[in-house]
Amino acid sequence: MTNPQTALARIPGYEGGPFRHEPERLDEHLFWLAHLHLGGTEEPEAAALLSRLLGGDTWPVFTVPLAGDHRLHVVYRALEGEAGIDYLVHHPDWDVAEHLAQDDGNFMGPGLSWAELTAAADNGLPGGSTTDPHARLLLLLPAFGDDAVPDDAVERLTAALRARTQVEVPERLAAARLSYQGPWGPTHWTTAEDGGYLVNDGGHSCRNPAHNFARSTNRLVRISAALGS
Repeated sequence: MTNPQTALARIPGYEGGPFRHEPERLDEHLFWLAHLHLGGTEEPEAAALLSRLLGGDTWPVFTVPLAGDHRLHVVYRALEGEAGIDYLVHHPDWDVAEHLAQDDGNFMGPGLSWAELTAAADNGLPGGSTTDPHARLLLLLPAFGDDAVPDDAVERLTAALRARTQVEVPERLAAARLSYQGPWGPTHWTTAEDGGYLVNDGGHSCRNPAHNFARSTNRLVRISAALGS
């Protein structure tokens, strides 16, 4: 596997850093509790880890490669007073990365449909933080929202939770997570009438053309192309 750290000195159009790749975190049970906000008061160590990740001098980054040399970056925005987790898609030829979602007090999303989430998890492409589909699924899960998940979605998420965490009754947690789907809740995705790109009706999503903060048509097209949708 190539070292993604050498390829991410900066993310065009995204101010921050210095960035630090920490793929070893993906093998830590506490990391997943922190990333998925599962720790709560019962796991103070997870809360402490999240504070460290969002409060250090470097910004932790995890990368999932996509087809055509595109990349999905999960960035822990360690900015004092404005900390959070950003989900970005980028290609070396783009002048700016596209901001898909952010997980913080001023949340934005969803940025991924279920089909896009699982496609990124399953593509097996090298060059990122991990090739493990379970880790990729959990890593990108907070950016997802979809009101049309398939019947086997709970089973799929259960398998990922069982493989990567030590949570009790992962089936129950998977069902609850797919019902709740983050602060924006389940969102309806459709193909835009003016082209073959995916949009949604989310009240907080930049992939909803109805919003004044939505991406332009050209940018929505390239986001969908990058995500294989």
